[in-house]
Amino acid sequence: MPTERTHRSFAPLTPAELESRERIRAHVQMLSGTIGGRNAVRYEGLRRAADYIESELRSCSYRPERQPFSVDGQKFENVEAELGSSTANAKGIVIVGAHYDTAGGLPGANDNGSGVAAGLELARHFARQKFRHAIRWVFFTNEEPPYFQTKDMGSYVYAKRCRERGENVLAMLSLETIGYYSTEPGSQSYPVSFHPGYPNRGDFLGFVSNFKSAGLLRSALRSFRRATSLPAAGAAAPASIPGIAWSDQWAFWEFGYKALMLTDTAPYRYPYYHTAEDTPEKLDYDRLARAATGIAAIVNDLGSR
Repeated sequence: MPTERTHRSFAPLTPAELESRERIRAHVQMLSGTIGGRNAVRYEGLRRAADYIESELRSCSYRPERQPFSVDGQKFENVEAELGSSTANAKGIVIVGAHYDTAGGLPGANDNGSGVAAGLELARHFARQKFRHAIRWVFFTNEEPPYFQTKDMGSYVYAKRCRERGENVLAMLSLETIGYYSTEPGSQSYPVSFHPGYPNRGDFLGFVSNFKSAGLLRSALRSFRRATSLPAAGAAAPASIPGIAWSDQWAFWEFGYKALMLTDTAPYRYPYYHTAEDTPEKLDYDRLARAATGIAAIVNDLGSR
């Protein structure tokens, strides 16, 4: 998919973006700095993260619910909150999701504190609005190994329930590791044999889909680019290419839904991916705030169609 390049200087953050930046920073600090590792081994951290997410959603007047499920005798929970439609019978559902667990019990500031923080900020931003379609904010557990791309992945459990209920999920956006950016030449790499026309600077937000979701990818890019000057690059590709299916969008593809991953490309850019150095100070909060502005435009357009 063609890539838009823009090297113009950014305008200063708006007052709303400055406030958003600080809320996002506080979420990342709580998840990664205060709570820390959160997975089946660091189970107390996983529980505290779910409680924090629920508390933040309640503070924005949502009524969050938990989706509990068991794996090997241990309880795990997805956390969801819904922004109801403006009509009596919603035409469809737009899901914005992010996983709150971390790999190996590591701090996980970028992977995936950044995605969770943005999701919470978006939920706050839209808390008192109504759209034609319902919007769901969902925070998944068990995205990381050993559950990655298995039936025990939180998003798989959630997408399966959507299909069993016959829910009309129009689009799913997976916010996955979205906080690291670099303008240095050579800071961006790609899977072997990936299209050579993409930029070699990691200064953009990546949009990734399978072929079935290519239309969603194109519309999301248009919405994002209208709202923010943060560069964006998109690719619709086979799920077999390393990285294309590496997050919660994979689970929704498995059940036939259109889904998209928004990412800073994780190991293809972020030098601290899945290490103990994935800590809050590594993130670019100005660009994260700009990314949130662009993603808000996507949600607004999807919810209003």
